[in-house]
Amino acid sequence: MKQLICCIALLIATQGFSQPDKSKRPSPPALVKQTLASGATVSIDYSQPSVKGRTIGVDLEPMPAKVWRTGANEATVFETDKDVKVEGKLLPAGKYALFSIVDGETWTFIFNKTWKQWGAFGYKDAEDALRIQVAGTKAVDFSEQLNFQISEVGLVTLNWGDRQVSFRVE
Repeated sequence: MKQLICCIALLIATQGFSQPDKSKRPSPPALVKQTLASGATVSIDYSQPSVKGRTIGVDLEPMPAKVWRTGANEATVFETDKDVKVEGKLLPAGKYALFSIVDGETWTFIFNKTWKQWGAFGYKDAEDALRIQVAGTKAVDFSEQLNFQISEVGLVTLNWGDRQVSFRVE
């Protein structure tokens, strides 16, 4: 009987320390992965915030000229298994936190070496591996949840709300 009680107590205790189901979060996890024509495999692991009637840049990130985790919850992780060029600039193989700064229609994407962090709270620009700037556009269709797409030719596209922005990976 003592063994049964000990087993039940141990089971209850370990359940209290188990990881919560991330798919039940208000901003659920998502992963997009693509092998490019060059042979490099690129993935983006992120959480999908929803607009929920709010105004992006006013009630909801990204806020103008502020570093954003380019998603929700943990920092968005951009990973490549081979060296690639992002908008013509070299990015060595590895994992990076993908941050962004929006200034009007100009988006600065930041590939930061400290990929495992919560949000942008631990962001340090000294850890930046690469920064690129691209122009955003108005999306054709409204996207309630943030989503990324990666095409076989290496076009990475972010859609959220009425915003769309893309950059090339080769």
